[in-house]
Amino acid sequence: MVEHHLDMVVVGGSIPLVPTMIRISKNGNENIMPVITLPDKSQKKFDKSITVAEVAASIGAGLLKATLAGKVNDHLVDASFLIEHDATVRIITDRDKEGLEIIRHSTAHLLAQAVKTLFPTAQVAIGPVTEEGFYYDFALGHAFTPEDLIRIEEKMHEIAALDLPVVHRSWSREEAIHYFRDIGEEYKLKIIHDIPEAETLTIYQQGKFIDLCRGPHVPNTGRLKAFKLTKLAGAYWRGDAKNEMLQRIYGTAFPDQKALDAHFIALEEAEKRDHRKLAKTLDLFHFQEESPGMVFWHPNGWIIYTEIKKYISQQLSLNGYQEISTPQLVDLELWKKSGHWAMFNEEMFSMEIDKRHFALKPMNCPCHVLVFKQGMRSYRELPIRFAEYGCCHRNELSGAMHGLMRVRQLVQDDAHIFCTEDQIQSESVKFIKLVLEVYKDFGFDEVITKLALRPDKRIGSDQSWDKAEHALAKALEEAGLPFDLRPGEGGFYGPKIEFHLKDCIGRTWQCGTLQVDYNQPERLEAYYIGEDSSKKTPVMLHRAILGSLERFIGVLIEQYAGKLPVWLAPTQVMVMNITTKQAQFAEETVQFLQKQGVRAKSDLRNEKIGFKIREHTLQCIPYLFVIGDREVESRTVAVRTQQGKDLGSLSLEKSVELIRDAVAERARTEIGGNKN
Repeated sequence: MVEHHLDMVVVGGSIPLVPTMIRISKNGNENIMPVITLPDKSQKKFDKSITVAEVAASIGAGLLKATLAGKVNDHLVDASFLIEHDATVRIITDRDKEGLEIIRHSTAHLLAQAVKTLFPTAQVAIGPVTEEGFYYDFALGHAFTPEDLIRIEEKMHEIAALDLPVVHRSWSREEAIHYFRDIGEEYKLKIIHDIPEAETLTIYQQGKFIDLCRGPHVPNTGRLKAFKLTKLAGAYWRGDAKNEMLQRIYGTAFPDQKALDAHFIALEEAEKRDHRKLAKTLDLFHFQEESPGMVFWHPNGWIIYTEIKKYISQQLSLNGYQEISTPQLVDLELWKKSGHWAMFNEEMFSMEIDKRHFALKPMNCPCHVLVFKQGMRSYRELPIRFAEYGCCHRNELSGAMHGLMRVRQLVQDDAHIFCTEDQIQSESVKFIKLVLEVYKDFGFDEVITKLALRPDKRIGSDQSWDKAEHALAKALEEAGLPFDLRPGEGGFYGPKIEFHLKDCIGRTWQCGTLQVDYNQPERLEAYYIGEDSSKKTPVMLHRAILGSLERFIGVLIEQYAGKLPVWLAPTQVMVMNITTKQAQFAEETVQFLQKQGVRAKSDLRNEKIGFKIREHTLQCIPYLFVIGDREVESRTVAVRTQQGKDLGSLSLEKSVELIRDAVAERARTEIGGNKN
């Protein structure tokens, strides 16, 4: 069948329809009659091939107006995509996550078109969607300025208002090379060179601007209404410092202005919660150039760190884990054998000692296999659960490091479960229940789960990947958790469940993971003796709850804006005297509290009590105990919370009980006893 695309039809100048299609079959008759299955399982039968937008129109004019793209048999496609066979179809609008990504991707193209309009000599590189919006990289003879950003954004609005059709076409490799060579787009030619020759090249055109892209995109530029360019930065081509430096323009986009405004309000709130700023205020940690990407923990920060470790260790003990410790420096041959060196070598630190090559471990798994291999293992011992607070090193690019969120030295609350194939699902379900309970104790009730599937670059057979992916999907279903599939995002040795925490201002943070690995135990020759007395390879479950302790602490600081729950607060109680006459009883109170396990300090300075209260409230100390003459006489303390609540006078014994109750409730009770 030959297809001819005509111009975009616009009704009333605003509601776009799909490109008109002339369909000519070989015998001159159209005999395609696809059956379309919609998300609610209802079906529609059509007497000819049909586009996604036409499917939307058959449901209602309102849905057609809202249509951005479609999902046909689980593949994202443009609204103009022609369906010629029976298919499942979901209409994508701006209410869908995919819809937001399409808006942002299309806005990146709008940015590139505006730049090319204003700066014709600029070369266009790549422009992907990011978690917060999008960016596009450009090569230009001079540097962009903040004033240029204003002009570019204005031009973007002008182009969007033209309501230009966004047309999708397939080009031969020769056509694409000829076109981009003629207009001098060297980076597009480099991209084409890296695309496999068997792959069809697709381009998108809006007005005179043409870009190489897989899509999909919005039907027309008029759909792009709410966007903002945010900053300029430098970026190496392909992220490689050996390559030339390009100029990167960042931006973000949303379906409407209200959502865009809300985003920037959230950014302002995030700025207030920045863990790096709060770390200075609360004296938690710092970084120095003498050891880039590695944390210098101060006493206050180290208390948080050790309390978290203590809590996790308790949970591990209750759930049948055994803690171990393995070396940080390991012979390079182990990393080659495990597959890490081939897949991960650019992020590893290596060195030569006594004519042998070693690497600092980037993760703990191969070392745990070596512990498992010590001694003869029987099927009766399985599952064996080894846990470690393993110190790992990763050679992150200097530009990628960001406070505690991305460091070069990190400690993982890592564990590996060695089990039989029959035990995978039950162990996975147990871990899922554990991780959700732990997150509740830290104050995270909303957890988003994703199942990351096999990447292109991987080890192991397709059969083992099939089994691993199926086992994790079944575990999530048994646990009653909805999940999104993330094709291509699994580890190189196995698929993984990702646990994303949603914080109080709507951001998500990926922390915990669970991975099924058939490959590393086999590559490292681990085995156990089965019931039939034969050697069998165990399955290895990689799991972490917090991920990196450093990053998790950063997330916690921002979640609570520094006002950590009582059990994690470095100082739980500050005891303050009103005059010097109460100093002795204040010291006695601190000593009593400390003997009861309460982290207490005193402030006996000759300052007004109001000044002290304000200062320690800003220091985010949960409880402030004030002592005056009346408290000395009755041997009590006047208790205030950091929120300013007056809890009255309590005996020392009652005050300890108050602290212990708050600690026992973890993050589930606000300071002062009010339930969330």
